[in-house]
Amino acid sequence: MSYTVKQCEKRRIAGFHLVGPWEEKVKQGFAQLSMWVDNKKIQPLEWICVYYDNPDEVPAEKTRADVAVTVGEAFQVPPNSEGVMTTEVPAGQYAVAAARVYNEEFGASWDRFFDELLTDQALQISTGPCFEIYRNDGQRDGYWEIEMYIPIEPKTL
Repeated sequence: MSYTVKQCEKRRIAGFHLVGPWEEKVKQGFAQLSMWVDNKKIQPLEWICVYYDNPDEVPAEKTRADVAVTVGEAFQVPPNSEGVMTTEVPAGQYAVAAARVYNEEFGASWDRFFDELLTDQALQISTGPCFEIYRNDGQRDGYWEIEMYIPIEPKTL
């Protein structure tokens, strides 16, 4: 899997914080997010999922993620938006890879990306959350076009 390196600005996001197995929680969270976006007539800049934990180190029932939309700096959460939070995805240098995902198999794309990045001679994974941006509506199209972002830094010898 090929990837590029990008310097990204911070992203302000609004959505729902989830704790539990990503395979079920993220799907449920996006259903809730879609309903909120539609009901409150939110104009998202991007649809995004932010992952805070390494599933090889953190038990599935304790993994954390945010399902959200990116919003402008002036965005205010509308009244009666139960459970909606705002936060920021940090600016920084990220390795970025694109993938087409079928059958909800997001984990396989992430695994390939991590495997490739771990062999890089000049870069290493940095601290901070990973995230994915959705470029289409997979519910409608039958597949997802995503961009995956992993924070990186120069490899230390």
